[in-house]
Amino acid sequence: MSHCCVFSVDFLAQEKIWFDKPRYDEAERRFYERMNGSSQPSQDVGANTILQDIARARENIQKSLAGVSTPDQGEIVSRIKSLELENHSLHKVVDDLRVALSKLECRVAVLEKSPAAVTPAPTPSVPYTNVSSYQPLLSTLSSCVSEEEDDDDDDIDLFGSDDDEEAEKLKEQRLKEYAEKKAKKPGIIAKSSILLDVKPWDDETDMAKLEECVRSVQADGLLWGTSKLVPVGYGIKKLQIACVVEDDKVGTDMLEEEITKFEDYIQSVDVAAFNKI
Repeated sequence: MSHCCVFSVDFLAQEKIWFDKPRYDEAERRFYERMNGSSQPSQDVGANTILQDIARARENIQKSLAGVSTPDQGEIVSRIKSLELENHSLHKVVDDLRVALSKLECRVAVLEKSPAAVTPAPTPSVPYTNVSSYQPLLSTLSSCVSEEEDDDDDDIDLFGSDDDEEAEKLKEQRLKEYAEKKAKKPGIIAKSSILLDVKPWDDETDMAKLEECVRSVQADGLLWGTSKLVPVGYGIKKLQIACVVEDDKVGTDMLEEEITKFEDYIQSVDVAAFNKI
């Protein structure tokens, strides 16, 4: 604590402004008296020196205040212009994004409202299917037929009697019965799946009437399936229709001959696909 007091006293001892304050006041008073035209001469050289110091200090203060740097006007203008350009470019980017978003929304709306594909005609009981889908069913049927034949064979005991004569009679009787059973069993009917392309004369042909004419062709062993309209070009569409036929009863030549009889609507008939079932 004593050390701090000594330091403060030493500092105040070296700071002359506090002890010389009356002299500063007196010098300032005389300066203003001289400025106001007072005729009283100044005799105190020390007062004049202090007065000059004060005037010099005030002049330095005024110069320092006047010399405070202010922002350059040109620099401010250039910054404002650069900010305006940047703002304009940002506005352009935002406008472009809005246009792109609007186009995207329109495209999505068109896709959501797009019409469904052409509705196919009512499907009959046996639709057109690729032959590969029938393979498991055919395998199952073949195995069932084989098992049934094996069961029938197992039911016939060709050597069931010890007596030779009775055994021969029984053998002949059972062989006859076996032959009769075999003759009564129906054989496997061969069928085919056919896909036809029926072409009209022009784009003004009534395709509904054309399909009605095609389906009017009826025959034993013929069953019509699904159909659809396929664009060909220039607004013309062809009828693509499927059918299942029994090979022994219906052939492709007969189908083409019967369908082309409706010459008012039908130009030609082609076989697009033919698969054995």
